Amino acid sequence: MAKFQSVYPHVLPDISDWPIYKLAKDKENFIKQLEQEVLDKFVEKYGTDLEKIIAKTIYLEKKRCIETPWKIDPANEIKYWSALGKEFQSNKITENPEVLNHELLKKIINRYCEEILGDFKIKTFKFARRFLTSLFKRLFTAAADKKNLFWVSKKKLYEKIIVKGSLDKVRELSTKGTVIVVPTHLSNIDSILLGYAMDGVAGLPAFSYGAGLNLYDLELVAYFMDRLGAYKVDRRKKNPIYLETLKNMSKLTIERGVNSLFFPGGTRSRSGELESSLKMGLLGTIIEAQRSLYQNGKEDKIYIVPLTMSYNFVLEGKFLIENFLQATGREKYIKIKDQARSYRKYLSFFWKLFSASSEIYLSFAEPMDVFGHKLDNDGNSYNHLNQKIDLKEYFTINGSMLTNTQRESVYTKKLADKILESYRVTNIILASHLVAYCSFEYFQEQHPNLDIYDLVNLKIDSLRIELTEFEKIVQYTWEKLLAKADKGEAFILEKYREMRIKDMVQEGISNLGIYHDRKPLVIEKGFVQSQDYKLLYFYHNRMTHYDIHLNQKLKIKEEIIFE
Repeated sequence: MAKFQSVYPHVLPDISDWPIYKLAKDKENFIKQLEQEVLDKFVEKYGTDLEKIIAKTIYLEKKRCIETPWKIDPANEIKYWSALGKEFQSNKITENPEVLNHELLKKIINRYCEEILGDFKIKTFKFARRFLTSLFKRLFTAAADKKNLFWVSKKKLYEKIIVKGSLDKVRELSTKGTVIVVPTHLSNIDSILLGYAMDGVAGLPAFSYGAGLNLYDLELVAYFMDRLGAYKVDRRKKNPIYLETLKNMSKLTIERGVNSLFFPGGTRSRSGELESSLKMGLLGTIIEAQRSLYQNGKEDKIYIVPLTMSYNFVLEGKFLIENFLQATGREKYIKIKDQARSYRKYLSFFWKLFSASSEIYLSFAEPMDVFGHKLDNDGNSYNHLNQKIDLKEYFTINGSMLTNTQRESVYTKKLADKILESYRVTNIILASHLVAYCSFEYFQEQHPNLDIYDLVNLKIDSLRIELTEFEKIVQYTWEKLLAKADKGEAFILEKYREMRIKDMVQEGISNLGIYHDRKPLVIEKGFVQSQDYKLLYFYHNRMTHYDIHLNQKLKIKEEIIFE
């Protein structure tokens, strides 16, 4: 295999200098530290009431094993929790139940620590990234020329990954502190692509990042994720011991200077919309980590980098929108199986991606500190008056550096608001999303008395609009978006500024329909139509946050659009 080479030179060329590798070498001590910190927090918070927390955890875990078992679960899972339940019951009749409950709590924490933490070995990491490079190149070649299935094209994956925004500044700051990338989340492939892109395109040390435990059902995917810095997140587990262990693992990892990547929205966007709310738990660990560093006399700073991912088509789009409609429409929908959990689906997606003319866009926002303040290239923070500030003052009360949970929850909320604001500004508008938005808005206006659940279930020929008329609607919407971009409220690719609306419509409809068997949009005999209204709705939703309200304008279209 050819030697791996990233687009940007690596900030730290020697992998043995990477913080994530140093953490992996010290994994045993890290787990001991993590166990002790979680144990101390529970003892301090609950004291003699630990018994209730342990009882709740054992009950929920036994229930999970019965109601939502996964292939990835350990073979002895139900036996383990049943045995633990018996041990817990026997503790109640001993002379020192508190001591024994502490031991039981420590045992549970240890199990979670061992489950959550991944590993990082240089040899396997190097093999993994070379293998992915080779695999992606072969898939590209196979997609372009099916006869040459084993000829390795020189075209690399990063030629399909287009980076925009403040990457140079992110690279600079990564040498001065710890970088936390907080991306939007659309697909199960996000983790794989981001892990590869940070290494192969951005030239940054490997990130620690959370991956849903369900992805580990695929052994090959699990193999690479473990070696690209992933840690496991089991969203079935809602008990306080697991959640506290997960949060403290994130906090301690950040304190050790490991660059981290996690999806603050918590899960894939089911509706296709840009995130409108974020989970406070892991975001709060960033604030805690910064305060803890200062309390320990360190000056290390943590830098937050919002990142938006833009796809022309999403691997599991059909499943996601069905899932969303089922959750919001309840009895009108039956939940379908996630279609992205097989090797065939992954390979099919990449095949279609590489054979298409479309790309994946990563848009790096301006980095900010843990309170959302802007930064200069040296990592100094500035407030809204452009005054240099010292972050330690935010954690200080009457001259002392103190922990104040209530105050830090307010800080976390403000940080979340800043990240969401950044998403809206840096999200890259693709032609595929533009045509999906315009066509579905037109569709809604044509059926004003139907709710979304009835609308997406109409017969296929219910949407039919002349291509020339549709181009005028796209033209109107595009002018509104350009005006927003000029005010810094949207991100427009330069290639689109020079493109004719007619060509943009053709590109958007073509890219939107590449992957799916039933196309969200097609052009037939001079008319724009849809073969799948639910998918069309999914891709339409990516632009709803711009508040263009096109359907309201379409009601007076004769005056505004078709003069």
